[in-house]
Amino acid sequence: MVSERHPRRRVLGGLLAAGGALTLGTAAPASADTRTGTRPTVVLVHGVFADASGWSAVTARLLKAGFPVIAPANPLRDLAGDAAYVRSVVDTIPGPVILVGHSYGGEVITNAGRDHANVKALVYVAAFAPDEGESALDLAGKFPGSQLEGALVGRPYPIPGAEQPGLDGYIDPAKFHDVFAQDLPHAQTTIMATAQRPGSVGGLGGPSGVPAWRTVPSWYVVATADRVIPAAVQRFMAERAGSKVVEAKGASHVVMMSRPDTVVRHIEAAYRATR
Repeated sequence: MVSERHPRRRVLGGLLAAGGALTLGTAAPASADTRTGTRPTVVLVHGVFADASGWSAVTARLLKAGFPVIAPANPLRDLAGDAAYVRSVVDTIPGPVILVGHSYGGEVITNAGRDHANVKALVYVAAFAPDEGESALDLAGKFPGSQLEGALVGRPYPIPGAEQPGLDGYIDPAKFHDVFAQDLPHAQTTIMATAQRPGSVGGLGGPSGVPAWRTVPSWYVVATADRVIPAAVQRFMAERAGSKVVEAKGASHVVMMSRPDTVVRHIEAAYRATR
């Protein structure tokens, strides 16, 4: 008789034995691509103080429209490592890809999308679109209007092998609604503040590499009432990158949550222009 005492161990063993047969590139995206013909896979990359659940409303609309979607967990440790992780996800996807980044996630796609033949478009959603050598911290203060600095709370975290700890930045829960998401209900942002994922201050200060937007066409959703990345900064970056711009009037930094239809329409515009 086969023992039933360790079902989880047997499942894990089966997965390990299957090896590469269960990769993203040969399973979920491939089947989704079969259902949707030539539609690209949309990879949604979240930023700091958030997680992939922030894309839920956008994801639901994209899936309904027939797009395969992946919203990976951005590590939020350092730019080079975060970009390498997202790039590794893209490596598993057959067919064309549209990379979408929110906030710091824009800096990640700027680096992850470089020299990647199947990345057909970049879509920035109230996001950083740095040039070579710039960092998120550099750009956030380029024009006045950001309220982020005065709302941050630092917490040290250990770095294996390092003498000094790293420093994570959180938004003070008491200021989270007014700084990060003033156009969402307080009841919702109270929960978001408790679950926010911090960003490494060292990572946010890391210099960006050669930007993918130099060779990949880009689109930009400007949130005009953003209190994290001022609209003036967003417009500057979008113009420099040659992005096709739409403005979400009165939208906060989390425009993908408060104005998902606007974001989805811009992603669809990128698809139509590059197919």
